[in-house]
Amino acid sequence: MNKSVSRHALFAAALAAVTSAAPLAAHADDANAKVNCYGVSKAGQNDCGTDAHSCAGQSTKSNDPSDFKTMPRGTCEKLGGKIKS
Repeated sequence: MNKSVSRHALFAAALAAVTSAAPLAAHADDANAKVNCYGVSKAGQNDCGTDAHSCAGQSTKSNDPSDFKTMPRGTCEKLGGKIKS
């Protein structure tokens, strides 16, 4: 019976460890998720067209709020960019 209790305790501890680590991994994934970050690209380094131009790399103004650069969400937030939905 002692082995049964020990196995049960081991299983419970393992389950607790796995379930408590899951939210941490999800948060890390959110920060690393790629997003279109507006207002941070330098002139000529945008990733896509806008109303002002039709292609990537054609922006003429740095930090234009209509131009974006694709990057991890956490990086965008650190740079002060905007994420449009």
